[in-house]
Amino acid sequence: MEAGLDYMPGTASLLEEIDKKILVVLRDGRTLIGFLRSVDQFANLVLHRTIERIYVGKQYGDIPRGIFVVRGENVELLGEIDLKNEGVLPLEEVSVDEILEAQRREQQNKQEEQKKQNKKLLERGLQPHAEGTADDFT
Repeated sequence: MEAGLDYMPGTASLLEEIDKKILVVLRDGRTLIGFLRSVDQFANLVLHRTIERIYVGKQYGDIPRGIFVVRGENVELLGEIDLKNEGVLPLEEVSVDEILEAQRREQQNKQEEQKKQNKKLLERGLQPHAEGTADDFT
């Protein structure tokens, strides 16, 4: 099977996204939105006018980050932003302080739930899962 002439394998396909607004989801869960200015053979990215978008429930907040360099191995998902529909979100935008407080509360609730789950497992004679993931050991 012969590939089309317009197909570029691997990270070379990212060259088509240069100067476009993209969304990048990182391995640590953060979401970045910015203009792709540079990419190399390792999929390392340079984003310009970058914001970090935090989602909590049906709310979101944007933290300005400026120029952001992302190591390629940390990219989990990357996609172009549809500029026509960018402003049409079924979410409420809130201030940075409000979203950070909501995120803190959400993380606190998750920790409390995890503690309850661990306690239930211990009561049944089972060992709870370790907090870390396999990535923590590499």
